[in-house]
Amino acid sequence: MRYYRGGFDVTIKPDHTPVTQADQEAERAVIEILGGALGDCGFLGEEFGAKGPQDRRWIIDPIDGTRNFVRHIPIWAVLIGLEEAGEVTAGVIFNPVTDEMYSAYRGGGAFLNGERIRVSEVTDLAQAWFFHAGLGIVRKAGWWPGFEKLIDATLSQRGPGDYLGYGLVASGRGEIYAELDLKPWDLAPCKIVVEEAGGRFTDFDGRPTIYSGTALVTNGRLHEATLALLRRG
Repeated sequence: MRYYRGGFDVTIKPDHTPVTQADQEAERAVIEILGGALGDCGFLGEEFGAKGPQDRRWIIDPIDGTRNFVRHIPIWAVLIGLEEAGEVTAGVIFNPVTDEMYSAYRGGGAFLNGERIRVSEVTDLAQAWFFHAGLGIVRKAGWWPGFEKLIDATLSQRGPGDYLGYGLVASGRGEIYAELDLKPWDLAPCKIVVEEAGGRFTDFDGRPTIYSGTALVTNGRLHEATLALLRRG
């Protein structure tokens, strides 16, 4: 927050995404704190990669939404997920600007600032809200026809992007969120929060993975219908 409210340097990484000293220092802080508390866990972070044992590890995105951070748009968050034997078992999503924290652990439910959250009960696509992130990559990656079908099939469409789309679906304020060009650190805590809120998380091919680069979350009731529209061919 000191950097966000003050100033920072922006560097463009080889993948053409921005990074600031806030990203790097935040990841170091997370590793130091969690490493001291649970020394038997490894780490996978956006800025510094993998270190330590990888069968039980913390997956970290120090700032999900760095582009928003750079433009002082208050839609960004710290993402931390715990992965054990390939399954995400706990996660936290924290936005320091709005002081909102989503949290979940396997079998324990999902929460927003300590209050239990649940997905909506909407069963009709025509009454659903569809959230998305940036649309340019959708067209370039060849998924635009499916997105066009979802736009036509749903009641309302909004583009909050990043962590917020997952939080809105998990808390029942929308039914569908689709995003692509993703890494596991973008998704680890989002998956467990949505699932523990009663929703469903898959990639665009219907697989419950954070490693394929695409993500579709719904309230569960609309998942198959959404996949059918999104599917290529």
